[in-house]
Amino acid sequence: MPVKSYQGESVGVQAPKAEEIHVEHYMNKSVVSFKTTQDILEIMDALVKNCISGGPIVSDSNEVVGFISEGDCIRQLTESKYYNLPMEEMNIEHYMTKNVICVGPDESLLDIANKFLTTKKRNFPVVRDGKLIGLISQKNVLKAVLEWKGTHYRRH
Repeated sequence: MPVKSYQGESVGVQAPKAEEIHVEHYMNKSVVSFKTTQDILEIMDALVKNCISGGPIVSDSNEVVGFISEGDCIRQLTESKYYNLPMEEMNIEHYMTKNVICVGPDESLLDIANKFLTTKKRNFPVVRDGKLIGLISQKNVLKAVLEWKGTHYRRH
């Protein structure tokens, strides 16, 4: 365990430089993703069972074509009840976010933290060469910070 100096900074432990903290080190690599052919009830069930707030929708070639969230599902639920429509017949393409903000695995985690603040999103799909390889969430950023607690993030 490092010894703390009188200034409160850890002595002998160096925090990584901000540009060295990359998305790929903290992203979720096993991602629950969906297809546009799935019905909304199936997606809701997967969100609840996997304790996730949303997931990317991918094509057959694993390219991100959308994102579906709990909020999207709730919007669908309220509209189907309002218009007295069966939920099974609702197409998820109508409710998913189509202009998805994706990030790369080599992006700085601190830049992604700022992106979370400016976009108000909770998750970003991580893509390499246009293909889904992971998902980074706000919780992943918090875990990274806790991993380095007691150190500082000043550039050296």
